[in-house]
Amino acid sequence: METIDVVSSLEELEDLLKRDETVYVRYSEGYDADASSGSFDTESGLELPGLSVNPLTPEAWWTCPVRDWLARQLCQYKHLHEKNPERHAWALTGTLAGRGPDCEPLLVDVVPLARLSDDLLAEAEDVYTSNFDAGNGPED
Repeated sequence: METIDVVSSLEELEDLLKRDETVYVRYSEGYDADASSGSFDTESGLELPGLSVNPLTPEAWWTCPVRDWLARQLCQYKHLHEKNPERHAWALTGTLAGRGPDCEPLLVDVVPLARLSDDLLAEAEDVYTSNFDAGNGPED
């Protein structure tokens, strides 16, 4: 696989979104590992028909800053990197093949766009905890 760029700030990630129509994030050991193994539903053991991802492109209803959307989306699955340092965040695009058991998009024909740095993830966490009632749900 060719070397992909590293994105080191939310501003750089916003610029990446401007260049590609729909961008997603995935926490894994990288494109090469994913190309040979794919995604699995850990509870059922079933192989999924695409890579499990999280959208980085804001939904049309999102009226807050794009920076806030990115921070929130990056923080939703950051625990995967924290539990397994071999996993890292990377931005990608591809064709939607369906939805996984948590209603997450599943992509095929994946094109890696960039690896997301630890500095970017730290910045995202700062923005997320500053601008949101992070971790609060309807029953809290």
